[in-house]
Parts: sequence; C-alpha cells; structure tokens
Amino acid sequence: MKYHISQHHWGNFNNQQIFRYQLSNDHGVKVSITNFGAAIQSLSVPDHQGNMADVVLGYDDLQGYVDDQFYIGTIVGRFANRIAGGKVEINGTTHQLTVKDGGFHHHGGKVGFNKKVWQSQSFNNEDGVGVILEYLSKDGEEGFPGNLTTTVTYTLNNHSQLIVDFDAVTDQSTLINLTQHAYFNLAGHNNGSILDHQLQLPLADYLPVNAMQVPEGTITPVSGTPFDFTEPTAIGKRINDDNPQLVLSRGYDHSWVVKKQDSAELKLAATVFEPTSKRVLNVFTTEPAIHIYTGNFLDETCIGKQNSNYPFRSGLCLETQHYPDAPNKPHFPSTVLNPGEQFKSRTIFEFGVND
Repeated sequence: MKYHISQHHWGNFNNQQIFRYQLSNDHGVKVSITNFGAAIQSLSVPDHQGNMADVVLGYDDLQGYVDDQFYIGTIVGRFANRIAGGKVEINGTTHQLTVKDGGFHHHGGKVGFNKKVWQSQSFNNEDGVGVILEYLSKDGEEGFPGNLTTTVTYTLNNHSQLIVDFDAVTDQSTLINLTQHAYFNLAGHNNGSILDHQLQLPLADYLPVNAMQVPEGTITPVSGTPFDFTEPTAIGKRINDDNPQLVLSRGYDHSWVVKKQDSAELKLAATVFEPTSKRVLNVFTTEPAIHIYTGNFLDETCIGKQNSNYPFRSGLCLETQHYPDAPNKPHFPSTVLNPGEQFKSRTIFEFGVND
C-alpha cells in the first residue's frame, strides 16, 4: 500500500497559519484539506475510463473560503442546520443562540466552525493517510454553553474511501450537531447541473418542513411523494413538481431518516451515480439522518476553482447529521452532549465506477 501526503503553507488569517494538505492513494485518488473551516478543497477521482476529475466545488485560494457564503466544503457546527427561534433549553437551563433574520439559528451562528482556524496535523499509517483537525469552541460562543473541543479526522484509504470521523467533549451540557458540507458534482466541479445525477436513498421516511424550513415534527413516509428515492431516480425528474415542500425550498433541502434512534451502526444512507462518467458515490454513516440539498441558493455570483461559475443546482450536498430542530422536538434523537460523555460520529464517502 502506498500513500502520500504533502503540506503547504496556504496563507494567514487573523495571524494564524493556514495550511493545505494533499493526500493520495494507490488508485490516484487525491484529496486536499485545509485547516480553515476544516474544508475539503478538492477531491479527484477516476471515471470509468480512468480519467480524473475534481468532483467537489471549492475555491483556488484561502480568500475564497474567507468570503464564501455557501459553506462550500467546510465543517458546519457547533449545530448544523436550523433551530427554530434560537432559544433552547438544555437540562432545565434556557440559552439564547444567535439567530438569522428569519428568527432561527442556522449552521452554527454568525461565525460558525466553517470560518474557524483548526489546529492540524497529518498522519500516514497502514489504515491510510489523513489529517487530524481540532477546534476549541469556548463557552458562550454563538450562545452555546460549555467549552467544546471538537476533532475531525479525515482518512483516505486504498478502498477509495474518504472517512470523516468526529469526536467531541464538553465541560458543560451543550448541543452538538456536526456535518461535512461538501458540494458534489460527479461529472466534475465545473460541469454544471447535477439534475442528471441518479440518487438512491434506501430510506422510507423524511422530515417535512414548515415555512421556517425546520421540521414540522412528523416522520413522514416517502411513498407516493417526490421524496421517494428508494429506486435510483434522476434528481431533476421531480424537482420542479408543484409540491408545496419543493416549492418552499426551491428544490430538495430536506432530511431523510436513516435511523429513528441513535446508534453506532454504520448504515448506507445514499448512492449517487453520474451517467456520463459512470462515477458512483456511496455514503455510509452512523448519523440518524442525511440532509439532501441540491444547491438551490447557488447562483452566478459564486465563482470557484479555475474561475468557474457555480450556478443554481450545480452541486449536491449529502449532509449526514442529526435531525434539524432536535432541541425543540423531544421525540427526535437527542443532540445534547453532557460532561463526561463523548460525541462520536463516522461518515464514509466511498467512490467507484459502475460500467
């Protein structure tokens, strides 16, 4: 087994050094990780003819991530997705989180984990090559209680799997919901729409949302709805249907239920197939939900790598996470982390081809 890793100084932010780590395996798969936002900056994988393409949206330089408004490629936390109202009760104590204009907490607040500098170090062992990144979110940051230490470990192995492991501990009861927010386009990051990608979700239920785009609280069967991807289906086949949920969200921006209770079991949550390149992406996770977002708020103002425009619906997010608005929904799997406990989560992005 032959792995390679290199580290380059990529710039400075607030007097802190930013690095980019480049990982590769025997099969030519290459991944670049930066310690700004713990972001996946590039990810090159072969198609059915062996041709390589970078299949994640991103930016060529640090400034792109500093200016980014779309969470492209980054780690989102301390709480990914939305919490209605922003006022939460944790073990009997009420806390007010930072909120957006719509009156909800969103993706960690005004300055979430996606805009933080993470401490980083690389590794190379028999299991693969990777980067360990750590960030201390201090008590009161964005309204959250507790000093929360979060570690994300990226590992690239020779099964063409990019493994994302989360670990976190806290000194006060707090909330945690972490996700990796890569935008995938298996035809290549600059290849336009993802509507021809075929998506399969072996999942029977999803979470409808209200006008605030937080779950109503019901766990609803996908059968007979445009949210039924139990068989491989082009993302664009029903995305423009006159369905109130699709109209409200400008497309898919919803969570599907992987599990109804927390467990350490790793389950297949999604398979994506791109017909031209024949690239396949399987997503396995220990998380209880996967949030599918079809890039509905990308637009021509988003300029990425190689001066590429990332227009409407040009990237697909496969955000493994806990259910949105879980603090307001006691019947959802809990997002409370207490002192003495360890939050652990694993997601695997596995790449291949299907001739």
